[in-house]
Amino acid sequence: MHYRSEMAWSGSCSMQVRRNMVERSTTDPIERVASLASESAVVIFSISTCCMCHAVKRLFCGMGVNPTVYELDQDPRGGKDIERALMRLLGNSSAVPVVFIGGKLIGAMDRVLASHINGTLVPLLKEAGALWL
Repeated sequence: MHYRSEMAWSGSCSMQVRRNMVERSTTDPIERVASLASESAVVIFSISTCCMCHAVKRLFCGMGVNPTVYELDQDPRGGKDIERALMRLLGNSSAVPVVFIGGKLIGAMDRVLASHINGTLVPLLKEAGALWL
């Protein structure tokens, strides 16, 4: 599997950016999403040119969280299947950004921001081991 790491946004946040999601033992995209989501404390499914995706990545980096990011548009072989699976999981047409914390689906940008505003996001991040303070 091809992985590529990048330092993002002036070195203040280290994100593991993964672009190849197709080489998995399972062929079901929903199972693949669940498997990928459980590999790290915070997983973001993103499209590299999406402003909402950029905003959610900035939110987590600003909190000191180093998420694993799957850029769906960077994987021509498996990205579209994953995007369709995410749309089925969310039940709407907007598939990205989608955030998983501790392997659990949090949702799209609206759910992440609501959790941040109502104070439930930080405890989720601590429970998943993404924040220590």
